[in-house]
Amino acid sequence: MSGFHEVRFPLDVSTQARGGPERMTEIVVTSSGREQRNARRAHARRRYEAGYGVKSAAALSQVLAFFEERRGRLYGFRWRDRSDYKSCTPIQDVSPLDQTIGTGDGATRSFPLVKTYGQDFAPYQRRIVKPVAGSVRIAVAGVELDKSFFDVDGSTGSVTFRADHMPPQGAVVTAGYLFDVPVRFDTDYLEIDYAAFGTGGIPKIPLIEILL
Repeated sequence: MSGFHEVRFPLDVSTQARGGPERMTEIVVTSSGREQRNARRAHARRRYEAGYGVKSAAALSQVLAFFEERRGRLYGFRWRDRSDYKSCTPIQDVSPLDQTIGTGDGATRSFPLVKTYGQDFAPYQRRIVKPVAGSVRIAVAGVELDKSFFDVDGSTGSVTFRADHMPPQGAVVTAGYLFDVPVRFDTDYLEIDYAAFGTGGIPKIPLIEILL
């Protein structure tokens, strides 16, 4: 049995981690030297290495307890990607106008949170399934709504408007938010180096994104 724990990996460790998105592209080279490139999957999958952040005995103990409670690779959890955790860029403030998540038709009440990367050639739209509680801001036709007008499912990233506040026909729905990445450990073995830093260390803590 596997599942997901709505808990975030220790922030003081993740701030010093490394990693980012990985795509899978198949390249076929013909006898003439020309290439044919095909995407083997539609979405990027992020990988991280958290071992760089373990710099103290306290951090080691915290990660060890977190790993054991997740049963290694068995349970997923939240991860804060310091390079990409806002609906805007990391150096900007979140605005309810950051991302377009849909257009009202007078009947639809639920809209999934998304983040779009790029705009000129081939924009990529990513589903955001782990928004941070209390961070989601919503605007309809450019006007921010009170948070009592909608509900946010923190485990799926869906925004549902109250029946008497659903977006009218043609109204653009936008959102701003903070979010985490759903990940799991990519190992069932945590190798601890007791000589590192004089207090112990964990050289490798591989994590991989869960595509939900």
